[in-house]
Amino acid sequence: MSDKLRPGDKSPASGQYEVVGPRGGTRNREITSVKGKPLPPTQNPNESYRLVDRTKHKKK
Repeated sequence: MSDKLRPGDKSPASGQYEVVGPRGGTRNREITSVKGKPLPPTQNPNESYRLVDRTKHKKK
């Protein structure tokens, strides 16, 4: 799987995703997404997403 995810792709894991520019630089914006849900549109069509903080679940 690629490191970069495009808007509309399904989230591979729940967590925080940062917006990444076309050359790989951060845009200082993050979104929260749930596993299996599509990622929202970005402000610029050349931007993508990268998972930075996966959601942690406690075992019962």
